[in-house]
Amino acid sequence: MLAEAKLTPIRKGLLEFLVLKIVGTGSVYAADILRRLAGTEFATQEGTLYPLLSKMRREELVDYRWQESDAGPPRKYYRLTEAGRAQLAALDDYWSRLNRTISDIGH
Repeated sequence: MLAEAKLTPIRKGLLEFLVLKIVGTGSVYAADILRRLAGTEFATQEGTLYPLLSKMRREELVDYRWQESDAGPPRKYYRLTEAGRAQLAALDDYWSRLNRTISDIGH
């Protein structure tokens, strides 16, 4: 149980990184993000995702556009901003360095 409590803040930070990676693949609807995360250790719910997307929008990492839908009302499709692309590149680089450090220390 102690290890689980220590992992919670790490998972929270990694969730934002993963959402940036998913949105970085192209314009995506929130349900697409939830589907991509489903079945992973980072599976989440709308109640977690929407506040995170709002926070990322306030930080100007993502933006959205409305698109008509055949299945109902218009939907918000999210995409990375220039700042979001820069943040994602920095996180990708940091993640690579972190993995190397962990691997090097473990040997």
